Amino acid sequence: MENITFGFAMCGSFCTFSKAIEQMKKIADEGYQILPIMSQISYSTDTRFGRATDFIQEIEEICGRKIIKSIVEAEPIGPKKMVDLMIVAPCTGNTLGKLANGITDTTTTMAVKSTLRCGRPILLVPATNDALAASAQNIGRLLNTKNIYFAPMKQDDPIKKPFSVVADFTQILPAALAALDGKQLEPIYQ
Repeated sequence: MENITFGFAMCGSFCTFSKAIEQMKKIADEGYQILPIMSQISYSTDTRFGRATDFIQEIEEICGRKIIKSIVEAEPIGPKKMVDLMIVAPCTGNTLGKLANGITDTTTTMAVKSTLRCGRPILLVPATNDALAASAQNIGRLLNTKNIYFAPMKQDDPIKKPFSVVADFTQILPAALAALDGKQLEPIYQ
């Protein structure tokens, strides 16, 4: 375990940060190394879900290292083989769209692109209000992309938010370990 390093990239689904950080801590407690990455927005934005400085402090304490927070800092992740697998949790609809269309304009998208360029796997952990609408085509495209895997996901509130899907964050580690073996954890949609 100690020789496996997970990248853990976070982007702006702020309402799921506590779930993501809880799983990050569980992964670290299992003995895995974690390279923390945050998009510029998630690194610098205070919301009703918490202050950015509080999240930064907690993440850096869990991981025992500074957060990668810029495109320039994220670019060497792949060439230097800094991670065995990149986790994107939470992965917003915006990030899904950018990844599906090859757009690299945030720290998170650069971390993914850099990891993919050396043939290493990516685990996407979606949290988006439009997964079953505008983001559906991007999810479909990414499901058919080599080295891209998904954490199991489900509708979080089918009545009030019928197009919204959130991954089961408790399945991040099992899904990551399956992806390291080249397998998609099933079922993808619960």
